[in-house]
Amino acid sequence: MTDTAPPPPLSVAMSVYNGERFLAPAIESVLAQSFTSFEFLILDDGSTDASAAIIQRYSAKDSRIRPILRENRGLVASLNELLGESRAPLVARMDADDICLPDRFAKQIAFLDSHAGHGVVGCWSEDIDEFGEPWPDAGPDQPTDHEDLLARARQGRQMMIHPAVMYRREVVLGVGGYHSAFRHCEDYDLWLRLASTTRMANLPERLLRYRHYAGQVSTRHATEQAIGAAVAYEAWLARDAGRPDPTANLEKLPPVDALDALFDERGVSSRVRARVAASIQHSQTALRDEGFDILLRHIHDGGDRSGLWRTAARLVTFGEPARALRLANTLARAR
Repeated sequence: MTDTAPPPPLSVAMSVYNGERFLAPAIESVLAQSFTSFEFLILDDGSTDASAAIIQRYSAKDSRIRPILRENRGLVASLNELLGESRAPLVARMDADDICLPDRFAKQIAFLDSHAGHGVVGCWSEDIDEFGEPWPDAGPDQPTDHEDLLARARQGRQMMIHPAVMYRREVVLGVGGYHSAFRHCEDYDLWLRLASTTRMANLPERLLRYRHYAGQVSTRHATEQAIGAAVAYEAWLARDAGRPDPTANLEKLPPVDALDALFDERGVSSRVRARVAASIQHSQTALRDEGFDILLRHIHDGGDRSGLWRTAARLVTFGEPARALRLANTLARAR
């Protein structure tokens, strides 16, 4: 039977992969919103834990939930599928490990209703750890207006919190949705592409409890995320200068050494290495994988060495004395 019901004003889009630990409170925080007229799409991306069973249990209790259960295809494919399945003109993102405060949707909808030129609105977060306690190093809050967001982008810093945003579906579809080449930083690339087509803002209110813990994507894939963000920034610079974006149709980014050829511009590879080197200096994961080699190459290329002696000391505390010695020797030779 064909569903003839009118579309709801809001679709909530959540992708889940092995998220059983925090999934129930995340779902309950959406169902407890003061704004109640929404469909809740929860896509299980081939989880091997109890996530699918949890989703099915909640969908049996609340008809607003539309479960999508399938094999694993990755987050970018899942986000684009959720975008395609959404029936509402507005889409609220939500992750399976965070918690919405009760008035989040109502306040973001009110903003978009009164700001027709804005396609995206986020909010500030209350950062918590895996036990729900305050996270000690949350960093500065995101800018609240479009111009300051662009200034933040030029600094290569975080513009919006992905699971805290609400956007107009057609605006995101209009720039091609999420690009698979930017795995683990697909949101940052999207904000940079949207910055040329619509206005964006963050509400100066903490309407999401954003969770930090060892198993999250930004921790496990720190180097890949840093490389992707640096390349997305270079693509934004190219578009801003009126040049073609060579990443637009890529399924996967090439190695860093091939970026000069991709962009047809000398210096892109070294700029990307510099941005990666600056962003991974506190990451145990990145300093133990290919990020360390990128850091050494950055030094060999004569890049900025500010703070890298402290990084060498940090490697000792990370239990990596051999890498600490290699970094110290490289720094000493570069003087």
